[in-house]
Amino acid sequence: MKSINEDIKNRRFKQIYLLYGEEAYLKRMYKEKLRNALVEKEDTMNYNYYAGKGISISEVIDVSETMPFFADRRLIIIENSGFFKSANELGDYIKELPETTYFVFVEEEVDKRNKLYKTVKDKGRIVEMSRQDNKVLTNWVLGKLKVENKNITRAALELFFTKTGDDMENIEKELEKLVCYCMNQDSITPKEVEEVCTVTITNKIFDMISAIAEKKKEKALELYYDLLALKEPPMRILFLIVRQFNLLLQVKELKRLGRDNGEIARKTSLAPFLVGKYLSQAGHFEKKQLMNALLDCADTEEAVKSGRLNDKIGVEMLIVKYSA
Repeated sequence: MKSINEDIKNRRFKQIYLLYGEEAYLKRMYKEKLRNALVEKEDTMNYNYYAGKGISISEVIDVSETMPFFADRRLIIIENSGFFKSANELGDYIKELPETTYFVFVEEEVDKRNKLYKTVKDKGRIVEMSRQDNKVLTNWVLGKLKVENKNITRAALELFFTKTGDDMENIEKELEKLVCYCMNQDSITPKEVEEVCTVTITNKIFDMISAIAEKKKEKALELYYDLLALKEPPMRILFLIVRQFNLLLQVKELKRLGRDNGEIARKTSLAPFLVGKYLSQAGHFEKKQLMNALLDCADTEEAVKSGRLNDKIGVEMLIVKYSA
C-alpha cells in the first residue's frame, strides 16, 4: 500500500496493478485512489469498468487497443473477474500493452501459479490487502475520532472491537453510528458502545463455539438458527466455524510452546485483549478434538458440494456432534 501511495505522490505509475485480498475496504479505497490519479474524475471517455465472471476478454483487448481521447492514458478497471484463477489470453496480451493503456485488477483470491499473475508481477505492481492487525486498526479508529473531536476510553475501544471484529468496512459503519449517537459529548464510554454497536456475524460464531465447548447444545443451535434467520448462508457459517476452530488450534499450540499472549496475538493477528478469551475457549478442547473438528468440517463441505448432504442439515449435524 505504501508503494501505491509513492506511485501516486511521484506520478510514476506502473501500467498494471493487482489489488487482492479479503479486506474490501482497502481494495475499494486504493482502487478509487488509482482511478482518480490515472484519469480525470469526470473523464468517462478514457475509463472502462468491468466486473464479475463472464467478462469478454476480446472486448477488453479491443478497448485496450483504443487510443485515449484527448488524454495521456486509458484506464481499465476489472473487478472480481476470476481471471487470476483460470487460464486466459490476458497473460500473454498484457506483456506488450500499448503504452497509453493502464489496468487495475481487483480480486478477492488469486492463484500465484497463474500466468496472468506472473505477468503482472513482472510488469506491474501487486498489493495484497489483508486484514489489518489491532495496532493499525486502533490508530485508524483513534485518527477518525480525533477528526470528530472525540475521545474514547480504553475499555470502550476494546468493547468496540469485540463487537465489530477486524473488518474495516464494518468498523467504519459502526464508528459512524457511534459518533452520531455521541454528538453532544466529547468522550465515548462502554455504555454508548453497548447501546449502539451491533455484534458481527463473526462474534456470533465465537459465542456459538463457546456454547459448543461448554456442551450447551440448545444455546449453540439457537445461535445457529439466529444466523440462518439473518440470511447467513450455511456454507458461510461453516467457513467461519472452520476459521474459529483453526484459530483455537493455533492459540492452543502456541501456548503449549510457551509463547506469551503478546506473541500469540502477533502470530495469529488477534487483538491482544482477545487472546485471553481464545485461550479460555481453547481450554475446553483437546488438541485432537480440534483437529478432528476441522476434518469433520472438511468432510461436511465435500459432502455438500457433491450433493450428498443438505448444507443446512450438514452444519447442524456438526454443531450437535460437538456440543452433545
